Amino acid sequence: MKPTNLLFILSDQHNAGVTGCYGNPVVQTPTLDALANQGTRFECAYTPSPICVPARAALATGRYVHQIGYWENATPYDGAVPGWGHRLRENGFRVDSIGKLHFRSAADDNGFDQSHDALYVVDGLGDLLSAIRDDVPFRNARPGVEAAGGGDSTYLQYDARIADQARQWLTEHQDDEQPWALFVSFVLPHPPYMAPPHLYERYLAMDLPFPAQWRPEDWPQHPAMDYMRRFFSFDEPFAEDTIHRLLAAYYGMCTYLDEQIGRVLDALQTTRMAANTRIIYSSDHGEHLGGRGIFGKFSMYEESARVPLIIAGPDVPAAKVVRTPVSLVDCHPTILEAVGCPPAEADADLPGQSLWQIAQADDTDRVVLSEYHAVGTEQASFMLRDRRYKYMHHVDKTPQLFDMQADPDELVDLAQDAAHEGLCQTYERKLRTLLDPDAVNAQAKADQAEKVRQHGGREAVIARGFFQNSPVPGEKPRFSRH
Repeated sequence: MKPTNLLFILSDQHNAGVTGCYGNPVVQTPTLDALANQGTRFECAYTPSPICVPARAALATGRYVHQIGYWENATPYDGAVPGWGHRLRENGFRVDSIGKLHFRSAADDNGFDQSHDALYVVDGLGDLLSAIRDDVPFRNARPGVEAAGGGDSTYLQYDARIADQARQWLTEHQDDEQPWALFVSFVLPHPPYMAPPHLYERYLAMDLPFPAQWRPEDWPQHPAMDYMRRFFSFDEPFAEDTIHRLLAAYYGMCTYLDEQIGRVLDALQTTRMAANTRIIYSSDHGEHLGGRGIFGKFSMYEESARVPLIIAGPDVPAAKVVRTPVSLVDCHPTILEAVGCPPAEADADLPGQSLWQIAQADDTDRVVLSEYHAVGTEQASFMLRDRRYKYMHHVDKTPQLFDMQADPDELVDLAQDAAHEGLCQTYERKLRTLLDPDAVNAQAKADQAEKVRQHGGREAVIARGFFQNSPVPGEKPRFSRH
């Protein structure tokens, strides 16, 4: 591949199914749809962990969460494990970020030459309460669902600001002689579920597709999901019109995000750099939208663990759909290859593969991993996904198994059928060739207990409280204690 510039656009909590190019018949995402038509769309792309901070640490380093120990939103990336930004900079490439990082602080060497208007975790600590994993105070997330609607928010304002700064950055670097990498990280469609009024009203008037198993009688009765619903106070069902309002807000947020991405890509055209720039679009994780009785992320179901992933630019096949399973950890070698940066010897054991190469090849079978060690769970969960099956391993609980070709909505848990016991055992053995789930779970909990101790103990951490959404730069966090 000839080296080019690399523009990496990341969103936050974008359910892949709420994108036109992924088959949604209602949502209007013309920018992303056009990008997919110009390039390659990955049908089976997954987050390394369905929650912000661990996903972003894995994305930065190209390593799975259990390899780097950034377990939950109280252990933010601090640059201690070198990432693709460090590798680019070591080889003389310009690498900047604009927008949300959700790393520890600006004082750390996060691998960027400059981080513009960056969102870091609160007080360099993040959500400390999420480090308490045993006898945990439950959280009431119902108000955020009930408040969904139309209006303004600091997140809408922040994303417009990020797009403005990205356009300015592209203008300033249009004459650079050496390839550069720019990481533009939006915060939408992460809650609060608030869309510009005209977009909210547009979708509120539509018949919107509801997510799988949204009705209480259809909720999957698995102990991990039962606990998650109780933890966030979702065990009492919401009215159908409440879910419809939330969907209208979320769809509006996705359209607004698409507009901001369009403004950035317009600047790429205006500066005449489009022909010499490769583009990656993805999100850190998905969003349940009421599917399985959950709002937010946190699980290994498609709504939460699957992410949109599109690549475009020179040498990228046009209008191609790839069904080889991929992961955000694949972005590390992808970014280096795009700009012509040689891989470091220390990164020879990275689990990822270049998406440019996967896009050029025929579909093949491959196994990708996701894991979760954070809020809403009693024990760790792990996911293996290949071209046909998804296996979910819950420590100390029964596994789940879905045939993703015959049952893409994950309605029939094959693990409940004795006829598939052998297949579950096969996937558990595959998982154990990658890691020891019990040992990883124990290590995560030990690290989390130590973090709680370092910050004054259980009662002090509980007294600090939690916040539903990270504040944008300049905004104060609003803590809650219930």
